[in-house]
Amino acid sequence: MVNVYHDKDADLSILEKETIAVIGYGNQGRAQALNMRDSGLKVIVGNIKDESFNRALEDGFEAYPISEAAEKGTILFILLPDEVQKKVFETEISHHLKPGKAIVFAHGYNIHYGFIQPPSFVDVILLAPRMVGKFVRELFTRGSGAPVFLSVQNNASGKAKEKTLALAKAIGAARVGAMEISFAEETELDHFSEHFIAPVISRALILSFEVLCEMGYTPEAVLLELYASGELSEVAKAMATDGIVAQLPFHSRTSQYGQLIYAERVMPDSEKEFIRQIVREIQEGTFAREWQLEQYSGFPVFKKLLDKAFAHPINEAERKLKEKVSINIR
Repeated sequence: MVNVYHDKDADLSILEKETIAVIGYGNQGRAQALNMRDSGLKVIVGNIKDESFNRALEDGFEAYPISEAAEKGTILFILLPDEVQKKVFETEISHHLKPGKAIVFAHGYNIHYGFIQPPSFVDVILLAPRMVGKFVRELFTRGSGAPVFLSVQNNASGKAKEKTLALAKAIGAARVGAMEISFAEETELDHFSEHFIAPVISRALILSFEVLCEMGYTPEAVLLELYASGELSEVAKAMATDGIVAQLPFHSRTSQYGQLIYAERVMPDSEKEFIRQIVREIQEGTFAREWQLEQYSGFPVFKKLLDKAFAHPINEAERKLKEKVSINIR
C-alpha cells in the first residue's frame, strides 16, 4: 500500500531552528520559498546575480551568492535546472555540507542516475511537486496545494522523514496529499510523461494540423477545434478531478461514441510493446546518458530540434488566430 500523508501527519515545529536555503529562485524556487515563508519558516535565497536574484530581494528575502547561501542554510533546496545541478553542487555547495544538514531535490534525476553523489552524513530528501511553480504558489494562496511525491534517500540525522513531512506541509502539499515513493520511481515516471504522454499529444496535434490543412480546412479553424479554444485543457482538468472515464458524460453521446469506437484504432494494444521499450530506456539510463552527452557537446541536437519546432507553420497559424480571436484561459 502506498503511503499518502496530510497536514495532520506533519509537525512544523521540527523546522523551528532550521534555515531553509532555496538554491535557484526560478519558477519552483520562488513558489516554494514564498510558501515556506508564509508557513512561518526562516527562508533565504541563493542565486547568481541576475533578474531572479533581484526579484528575491524585491520579494523581501535575504539573497546571497549560491556558495554563501549553502553555507548559511541548514536545509538546502536544490531547485536549479537539472543540467547545471552537478556542476553547481560540486563547485558551490558540497564543501559547505556537514553533519546535521539536509539537501532537498524537486526531481530525482541527478540522484537516481548518480550524477550527484552526496556525502553519507547529510539527509537526502525528495520533495517533488506534481505541478509547475506558478500553480504551486497560486494553489497555496487559495488555501489548497499541489500534491507531491516525497522520499528519503538518506536519513543521516535520524529525523529526515519528520523534516520531509514538515516541508511538505510548509509548501502546501500536505493539504491535498504527499505520496511516498522512491527517487527512482519519481524520476522514471516523470520522464515517461515527458517521453511518451507529452510527445503523443503534441505530435498528434501537429500531424492533425498538417493533414487537415493539406485537405483544405481553414488553418485557424483547425487550431480552434484542436486545442486553441481551451476545450482540450478543460477536458484534461475534468480527467484529473473526476476521472478519465467518469468525465465522459460531460460530452454529447455522439462525442462519447466517437471517442470510444475510435480509441483502439488510434492506439491499439500492440503499442504497449513500444511503451515498454520507452520505459526500459528510461530505466537503463539511455536517455540520461544521451542528455549528458548533449550538454557536454553544447546542445547541438537540442538547438536543431527547437529551431525546427519554431519554424513549423503551426506557429504562424497560431499568430494569425490570436489576431482574430481573443482567448484568455487560466
